[in-house]
Amino acid sequence: MRAILEDVRTGEISTHEVPQPELRPGGILVRTAFSAISSGTERAKVEAAEKSLLGKALARPDLVKQVLDFARTNGVKAAYDKVRSRLDTLSPLGYSCSGTVIAVGEGAQDFRCGDRVACGGGGYANHCEVNWVPTNLAVRVPESVPLEAASLTTIGAIAMQGLRQAKVAFGETVAVIGAGLVGVLTVKLARAAGCRVVAIDLNESRVEKAKSLGANLALLASDPRLRVTITEFSRYGADAVIVTAATHSAEPLELAAEILRDRGRIVVVGDVGMGVSRPNMYHKELTLAMSCSYGPGRYDPSYEEGGCDYPVGHVRWTERRNMQAFLDFLASCAVDVSPLLETRYKVNNAGQAYAQLRSGEAYTAILEYPSEQAGKITHISLPRPQVPVGGLRVGCIGAGSFACTYIFPNLKAGNGVVLDSVATASGLSAESARRNFGFTQTQTPSELLRDPQLNAVFIASRHQSHAEYAAAALREGKSVFVEKPLAVTRHQLELVRKAHDEVAAAGQRTPFLMVGFNRRFAPATQQIKRFFDNRQEPMLVHIRVNAGHIPANHWVQQENEGGRIIGEFCHFVDWSRYIVGAPIRSLSAAALPDGSRYNRDNVVVTLTFADNSIANLIYLANGDPAVPKESFEVFCEGAVGRLEDFELLQLVRNGKTKRVKSARDKGHRQELKLTLQSMLSGTIAPIPFEELVEVTEAVFAVADAIGKGQPVSLSAAPDLLALTGSQR
Repeated sequence: MRAILEDVRTGEISTHEVPQPELRPGGILVRTAFSAISSGTERAKVEAAEKSLLGKALARPDLVKQVLDFARTNGVKAAYDKVRSRLDTLSPLGYSCSGTVIAVGEGAQDFRCGDRVACGGGGYANHCEVNWVPTNLAVRVPESVPLEAASLTTIGAIAMQGLRQAKVAFGETVAVIGAGLVGVLTVKLARAAGCRVVAIDLNESRVEKAKSLGANLALLASDPRLRVTITEFSRYGADAVIVTAATHSAEPLELAAEILRDRGRIVVVGDVGMGVSRPNMYHKELTLAMSCSYGPGRYDPSYEEGGCDYPVGHVRWTERRNMQAFLDFLASCAVDVSPLLETRYKVNNAGQAYAQLRSGEAYTAILEYPSEQAGKITHISLPRPQVPVGGLRVGCIGAGSFACTYIFPNLKAGNGVVLDSVATASGLSAESARRNFGFTQTQTPSELLRDPQLNAVFIASRHQSHAEYAAAALREGKSVFVEKPLAVTRHQLELVRKAHDEVAAAGQRTPFLMVGFNRRFAPATQQIKRFFDNRQEPMLVHIRVNAGHIPANHWVQQENEGGRIIGEFCHFVDWSRYIVGAPIRSLSAAALPDGSRYNRDNVVVTLTFADNSIANLIYLANGDPAVPKESFEVFCEGAVGRLEDFELLQLVRNGKTKRVKSARDKGHRQELKLTLQSMLSGTIAPIPFEELVEVTEAVFAVADAIGKGQPVSLSAAPDLLALTGSQR
C-alpha cells in the first residue's frame, strides 16, 4: 500500500510502498478514502525535521535534556547510537482521516465491515491507504455526511475541546487568535453554539477568509484600533479568548489579556509561548487554561490503545465523544466545512500539497485515495540474494529503536547471514529498516513467519506479542531469537513451551529458542564468573538498579505489556541465575506503596538457590539519574566482585584488588555473535530452554508477590516449576 512518510533527518516528504498493517485485537482495519493535512501541526513537524542537527537541538531543548540524561545513564556511545537511529527513520504523517472498515479485530465488535468511519490519532490515522485504528479513536460517520468532510473530524474535535475548556455560553463574545484550520473550525463551532465571534490573525488573507467563513468580526493583529473595535463590538471586552496560533512568542497571550473583560478566560490550543506578563493577568483576575488536543483520553494508553472508556457520568466529553459531536454538527448542517474541502490532491501528489500549505495559500489539503488500490497488500521486494552454504536467511519482526541500535547492525555484520525480510505491525517502520540496513524485502509479520525460505526469525516487537510470534516461528521450523521478555503471562509462556515440546517430540530437529538476556554475555560478567569458578561455598549476590522514573502511562508500564518487572527486571533475575549457576528454589518480594507517581517499580526481591546461595535484588524508580544505573556485587569465600554500569570492574581477593576500566559493554554484541554461531552450527542455544523457562517463571512469581500489595514469601519446593505451576 502507499503511505506518505517524512525523512526525519531531512524533512523530505515522499510516497512509499509499505506492507499493509496487520489486524490486531482492540481495533479495526480502515481503507482510507480521504485524509486531511493540517496547516498547523503537520507543517510545524515538517519544518522541524528540515532544521540542521543544531537547529533541531535549539528547537527542542527538552529532547536534548533527555539525550543527556540517557548518556549519563547508558553512556555516550549508546546515546549517540540512539539519536542516529532515531534520525535515520521514516516517520508517518497525518492524524485525521475517513474511510471504510475492511476488517474487525477481537474486542472491536461495535464495528462491522463496510462501516463508514472517521479516525484520529497520530500514528494511527496516518496518510496511508490502510490504517489499523483502535476502537476509541474511530467513530461511525452519519450517512448524510460525505467522507471528505468527515476527514476533518479529528481537527474539529481539537477545536471543540478548546471551546469546552473556555466554558462559553450562549450570547458570549469569543475571540479566536490564529485563523488557521483549527481557528476557523473554532469560529464555526462557536457560531453554532450561539456565540459572537471575533477572528484575529497576522495574515490579511486569512483575516478575509475567516470573515467569509463565519466570523462576525475579523481583524488584523496589527490593527491599531483592534482593542477599541473589540470593546465596541462586545461592549465589555471578549468573554473568552481561544488561542489557536502557533509561535514561540507570548504575544498572542499578551493580546488575549488586553482584549478580555475582567475575569475573562484564556484557553491555549496552539503551540505558543507561555510567558504572559503578570500585571495583565492579575489586574483583571483572568483565568488561563490549556486544552489538550482532542479531549480527555488523549495520551492515555489505557484509553487509546486498551479500549478502556471513561464513564460518561464522570467524563462527559472524551476525545471520541468530541469526534462524534463534531460529526453531529456536520450531519445537522450546523457547521459547513465544504469551503475547506476545495483543495484536493491524489495521494501520489502529497509533496505538492505540503508545499502549497507551507506557502500559506490554503488552510488544509485533502488527500484522496483511489478505492481500487486500497486494501491491496504491496511490498518492497528485491531479488533474493544467494545464501552462503550453511548460512542463515533471517527475518526480523519489529523495527523500533532497540532493534535498529543493537540487533540489526550486529546481524548485518554476521558472517553467513542474509538480512532477508523485515516486518512490523504497522508496516511503516519496516520500510525505514529495509532502507537503512539493506533488508531484501518488507512483509507482514504473518507472511514472514510462514515464509519457507527463512530459517531464522529475530523478534523485537512489543512485549505482549513476543510469545505468540515465537511459538508460531518454532512451529514453522525456524530458529528463534526473542528480545526479552519471552512472555508476559503464564498462558503465553505455556504457548511457547507447548510449541517447543511439539517440535522436539516430532524428532526432526532440536528446537532453537534464545532470549535476549544480554547482560550475562558482557565481558565484565564473564570475568566475574571466571573469578568464582572454583568456589565451594554459597554466594551472596547484591544488585542495585537505579532504573529511574517512567510515567505510569508509558507503554512499558502497561499491564498487557508486562510492566517493568516482567519487561526489564527479568534481566537481573537472569544475571543472578547465571552467576550462581544453580536453580532458583524460592523467593520473596515486596514493593513500596505506589502513591501517584510510581507503578510498583520500587522493589526488593530475595532469591534463594539450590546450592543455598542468595541474591538480593533492588530495583528502584525513585532515585536520581545522576547516580550510576546498575551496580553488582558478589561475595563468596572471602572474595568480592564489584561491577558498576559495566564500565568499572573490581575483583578483590587476599587484600589485592584488580581494577578493569573499559567502555560500557552490556553484552549485546557477544550475545548475538554466540546466537548466530549456534544457529549456523545447529547446536543448542547459548541459554538452555529450561533455564529460560525457569527465569521467566521466577519473574512471574515476583510480579505475583508484588501484586498482593504486601511481602510474600514462597516456601521452598523441589523446583520452581512445581512451586508456580498451580498458579498458571
